[in-house]
Amino acid sequence: MGVAVVTDASAAYLQRQGLDNLADGAALAGADLGAAGDDVYTGGLGDERLAITEAEARAAVVDYLARAGAHAKYPGLKAFVSADPATQTVRVRLTAPLHLPLTVPGGPTDAVIGATGAAVVALDP
Repeated sequence: MGVAVVTDASAAYLQRQGLDNLADGAALAGADLGAAGDDVYTGGLGDERLAITEAEARAAVVDYLARAGAHAKYPGLKAFVSADPATQTVRVRLTAPLHLPLTVPGGPTDAVIGATGAAVVALDP
């Protein structure tokens, strides 16, 4: 039983590490919209703000995850994206199911693993 617990915990840890990396990269891709284009910043000098919508951030995250092959590596992957122009922050929460390699009798055979990443793009004067 101890081997099963350690094996399952290790599998969950490794999946979380992979999802952490993906979430960070996806958040950076979403926030990177703030550094591209002609009209992404609003306000005058000294009050530059990231003018990004959740829809734009979500589109960038979806594109990033597709290019990274995330859905093939983590079947059932779900992404939740939020963008806050006031704080210039894009947050990405990823969840994916994990079939546990070994199970304890009477215990679960699957788990949902999650990770969160956030990124900020600010204009340096």
